[in-house]
Order: sequence, then C-alpha cells, then structure tokens
Amino acid sequence: MRRQFVINLVQGNHYLQKLNGTTKLSLFIAFLVLTLSSFDARVLAPIFILCWIAIFSLRPSWKVVFGLFGLVFMMNFVNIILYYLVNQDIGSDYLSGAKHILLTFNSTYYLSVETLWYLTIRQLKMLSNFMVSLVLILSITPSELAAGFTGLGLPYKFGTIVSLAFRYVPEIATDFETIKMSMQTRGLEMDTRKLNVFKRLKESMMILIPLILTSFDRIGNIANALDLRGFGQGKKKSYYCQDPAVSRDIAFRALAILVLAFSIGFQIYQNVNHFGMWFPFNV
Repeated sequence: MRRQFVINLVQGNHYLQKLNGTTKLSLFIAFLVLTLSSFDARVLAPIFILCWIAIFSLRPSWKVVFGLFGLVFMMNFVNIILYYLVNQDIGSDYLSGAKHILLTFNSTYYLSVETLWYLTIRQLKMLSNFMVSLVLILSITPSELAAGFTGLGLPYKFGTIVSLAFRYVPEIATDFETIKMSMQTRGLEMDTRKLNVFKRLKESMMILIPLILTSFDRIGNIANALDLRGFGQGKKKSYYCQDPAVSRDIAFRALAILVLAFSIGFQIYQNVNHFGMWFPFNV
C-alpha cells in the first residue's frame, strides 16, 4: 500500500503547487514575518483561516495533517499552561494592567479575562506560524525549494543542502515503517491499542535512533557523489524545476511585497503608539 507523507517529491497540479519555488518562498517569508511580528487577533485570525483554505485547496492526506496539527496544538497548549502556572497575571501585565476575575480555583490560582485572552492569542499565534509553514511544505518540492532559495539570491549551496535534508525526511519515514513492520513480524508489540504512549515512544526510539545514525552513511555517499560531479566549482547553478515567472507568480509576489510592507508599517505603528495586544473588552 502506498503511504502518503506530508512532503511531496513530485510537483502537484493544484493552483498553489503550480507557482514556482521563488514565489512560494516569498509568500512564506511574508506571511511568517507578519505572524511573528503581531499579537493582534485581527491579523492572526484571518491568516489562520486563509491557511486552512489553502490547505483544503491542496487536498493533502488529512490523516497526516490533522495528526501534525493535533501534535502542535497539544505542545503549545502545554506551553501556555506553564505560562499560566508561572504567572496568573500575565495577561494583565501584558495588557492594560486591569484585572477582571473570571474563575477562582483557590487562594493562589485564578483566571482573569485578560490572562485568558493573552493565552488564547498566544496559542493562535503559534498555530498560525505552524499553518503558514505547513502550506509551504504541502505545496513545494525539495527541488523547488532549492530553486526558490537561488531565486531569492541566496547561495545555491545553501539551497541544495536544505533541499537534500528536506528530501530525506520521507525517506527516513519510509525506512522507519519498513523496520517497524519487520520488528512486528519478529514479535515486537507496537499495536497502539495494546501499548500506552510511553511504551510506544520507547519502542519507536529504539528504531529511530539507529536509523538516524545509519543515515549519516548516506550523507557521506551523497557528499562524495556531489564532489565527483564538481559541485561547488561554479558561482551559479540552474535547476530543472526553475520555472520562469508567469502572470500568477508576478501577482503573488506583489502580494508578498504588500504583506511585508504592511508588517513593517504595522510594527512601526505599534512602537510609535506603544500599542501592544488588541483587547476587545477594554472598558
């Protein structure tokens, strides 16, 4: 059975996948800068929704997408819980200083409207960053990634290194599944219905760590092959998937420039006016 993974090795036929690598990277950088520089729900919420629309248009493997989304959500949820346990007034400190108690658990722990809003926006911010990255991963191939870095003016050596690392993720995943099935035929129990999370994690690490170590041999073979082909001798390198920019690429690059300009302008506005996080419940 063919297993689907989040990284594509062949260019797809959907609209976003037909953009060239430079355009995809430009959009990714622009929207990532916007999400990283903002704590405003009026900015983060539209980006979050727009990313979901983009992912729906790409028609990925939903099992993988929801699995990754759930993992990132829980990791960041633990993060914001730790924020709350350390400082119950973090929302009041970050906002106007006001405190409107919403829930009281005991004499030490309570939850204010300001803290709940701050933690919600922090979770939305982290998820928005993840969604922007996921759209790029689902729409680009390793070769397009390398060509995109070159199109943005970065050294082609950097693009090639990132591309190779990007390409090896599904290879390691495939080898992991092969070894896992082989171990199961030899009696190793890894059924999710029979083992708890920590036991499955232990068994998985027993497979994954040696697999990663043996992957270094492949890296050495690739490095030798690149040397034999004269990699790094010239100042420029072309890619077979380096498509010329067409009208849709120009339009999306203009959008990326507008998003970057808005990010810079919005950041300047916040700094000049000492404007932190937008809070709709101010009275």
